[in-house]
Amino acid sequence: MTKPVSNGNTKTKVMPDAFIILFFVVLLAALATHFIPAGKFATEINQETGKKVLVSDSYQVVTDYDGVPLFAAGGDIGFFNFAFEGMVSGDKWGSAIGVMMFIILTGGAFGIVMKTGAVDNGVFALISKTQKLEQLFIPILFTLFSIGGAIFGMGEEAIAFCIVLLPLMLAIGYDSITTVMVTYVATQIGFAASWMNPFSVAIAQGIADIPLMSGMEFRLVMWFVLTAIGVVFTMRYAANIKAEPKLSPNYHIDKNFKADEAEQSVRAFDKADSAILLSFFLTIAWVIWGVISQGYYIPEIASQFFTMGVIIGTLAVLFKRLNINQVADAFKQGAKDLLPAAMIVGMAKGIVIILGGDQADEASVLNTILYAAANAIGELPTALSALLMFIFQSIFNFFIASGSGQAALTMPLMAPLSDLVGVSRQTAVLAFQLGDGLTNLIIPTSASLIGCLGVARIDWLVWAKFISKFMLLIMSSAALFIVIAVSINFS
Repeated sequence: MTKPVSNGNTKTKVMPDAFIILFFVVLLAALATHFIPAGKFATEINQETGKKVLVSDSYQVVTDYDGVPLFAAGGDIGFFNFAFEGMVSGDKWGSAIGVMMFIILTGGAFGIVMKTGAVDNGVFALISKTQKLEQLFIPILFTLFSIGGAIFGMGEEAIAFCIVLLPLMLAIGYDSITTVMVTYVATQIGFAASWMNPFSVAIAQGIADIPLMSGMEFRLVMWFVLTAIGVVFTMRYAANIKAEPKLSPNYHIDKNFKADEAEQSVRAFDKADSAILLSFFLTIAWVIWGVISQGYYIPEIASQFFTMGVIIGTLAVLFKRLNINQVADAFKQGAKDLLPAAMIVGMAKGIVIILGGDQADEASVLNTILYAAANAIGELPTALSALLMFIFQSIFNFFIASGSGQAALTMPLMAPLSDLVGVSRQTAVLAFQLGDGLTNLIIPTSASLIGCLGVARIDWLVWAKFISKFMLLIMSSAALFIVIAVSINFS
């Protein structure tokens, strides 16, 4: 899949593009449908929540399922349909179409912001006045984003913050990878170790029939430890990059980005910059208020950032920073830059569609995999069973990257299974949330990850190679907490 390319007197290997990798992953998924039977579960309505839930002992093989053909028509799914079907799947509230449009609209809005030059001027003004405080940026930002992930499941929102913080991080002497670490990685550590996240922990606890928000003290300790590990790792990495920039795996891309930024003349900070940045920060406050107190999600947040683009574009015209056509061009360029990331989000969704979808009561290879894993785990010792629950949830997250979706599909099986093997249901929920959250740091099917990597201009393969060491560290730490939970009969 790689080929040597001549570059002067040296030969380097060109890694396959993320689209190529995704294509072959979908191909393997399509082939799997011809060897692994599809199955489904019976479902019922939970009287308390009003939601459809899986009946744990109701699995049955679907005998009339023939696997995925190469091409299908009339609304059916074939291998060569995966790209289109993936991109139009879902609705405005989530993956794939909702997240794709969120990425494109947000990219366009921030294209206008960046074109005004106000961010560049503000960054350099900030650096000149806070040189002695820059070491506090990473721990403060990392902790704040981790709290956001823990409290309200912050994920997609990190995409916008990656756009904002990237110029600042590069100007300080860090790199694009540091930017993704303090934003997206921090949110997912908080998400995984949360004590109250309504989109994962609360749903899983409700399905497992244990009190909502129970086990908070243990999870708070876990959140503090895992967040501290993330802070220390990121600070050490950032310090090394600042001392020797060429150590960055994304050095050449970052260098080109800084060169492009340098082409834009940096002027003295003035009233136009103040007005533009004030509008920007008011928008951020508006977004935070909306998410926390009003329950705003992808449609509302995308609309908020689009509003910001209109307001800042108007200010740029009034202050004669840009003319009207330049505002339009900046919006189109910003959207264009993020189009590949948006397309990957949609195509990654095609993997789930090819395997039959994520509905428990419809024929799907995923249901068969879930059923087989549950049976295998149930025959092992207690601590090992808990760890295998964690490993299974981590692997399953590749296919169902939604926390609430994975909880709805796996917890109805894992909760009664935990009773059989002597693992508390609280520990089963812990294995779910850690497996679901931490693997979001690397899986290419995570819309939020691909969005953040796209705006930071980091190839997924470059990221995967870098983050693998951290994944080993953070996953080992999570496994240790699961073993501790088993030993103290965490409930």
